[in-house]
Amino acid sequence: MDLWQLSDLCTPWCVHVAATLRVADHLAAGVHEIGKLAAVTGADADALGRMLRHLAGKGLFAEPTPGQFELNELARGLLGDGRLGFDLDSFGGRMAHAWGTLLSAVRTGRPAYHEAFGLPFWEDLGAHPEIAADFDALMGPAGHGVPDGQVLIDPTEWANVRTVVDVGGGTGALLAEVLRLQPHVRGLLVDLPRTIAGAPPIFAAAGVAGRVTLVGQSFFDPLPRGADLYLLKSVLTDWPDREAQRILARCAEAAEEGGRVVLVNGVAESEQAPPELLMLVLVGGKTRSLGEFRELARAAGLEVRAAARQPSGRFLVECVAIRRAPDGSTPRTS
Repeated sequence: MDLWQLSDLCTPWCVHVAATLRVADHLAAGVHEIGKLAAVTGADADALGRMLRHLAGKGLFAEPTPGQFELNELARGLLGDGRLGFDLDSFGGRMAHAWGTLLSAVRTGRPAYHEAFGLPFWEDLGAHPEIAADFDALMGPAGHGVPDGQVLIDPTEWANVRTVVDVGGGTGALLAEVLRLQPHVRGLLVDLPRTIAGAPPIFAAAGVAGRVTLVGQSFFDPLPRGADLYLLKSVLTDWPDREAQRILARCAEAAEEGGRVVLVNGVAESEQAPPELLMLVLVGGKTRSLGEFRELARAAGLEVRAAARQPSGRFLVECVAIRRAPDGSTPRTS
């Protein structure tokens, strides 16, 4: 591979354009001839044909005869909601164009998303409900399927859990699965009001709506207190260290001494965390090594009690809230 191949922007942009034009959906509906395909997508036939021919040469779509295109297994990933992460008219466009701010992010160590869109990432979603809805769909079951509800390293410890708070739990897919698997448990879903507004159908479909309380607020504000378990699934990866520590501190404060906080994803098993440059570009977040997370948790009033990789491949980290000194500081241990 040479430098030109490494720096090729053609293929990624072709994928985004194909997703935006919903080419896969039209092919699945039986529109295969390039002229007809151009008509239903609102595209120029010659330009669209050249683009699809390029993608077919890369293994995405097939051209069995000149001017006739077909789906292949790889292209089926763009059907329906599968296109959400690539559609330039939805959240996929935000991710694609945000890469143009990478130079600023590398120079400063902070996200420069606002350079492309005028607002920081989370504020931009708040200002554009349609983009936020696409983001929620991409993060929820439509994008990731039904989550694994086994969130304790030792499943026998569910006997000691009566209340679970899913902090930043989106529309509740994980909490719904936890409650479905643990009929004795009640749950609280904490996220912004616009996000949890989409949760009731998910809880209803799981048959657990009667055991859930929706709490519309920021997780930077005080959390519901005294629950047995506080869940953070893929939350801390969205924030720089300072904000991540504040979220953990809110969990420690709410859990009280001995309360449990569990991270699902967001911590790497090894001391070499993945680079995750998209998180840097969008929000300044990252996956942290276990060592990095231990320090962050300790500063927030939590102690890592256990960490293990599950059969599903997820890496779980369990923490407990630790006693604070009378002045509110965290005692150090030798």
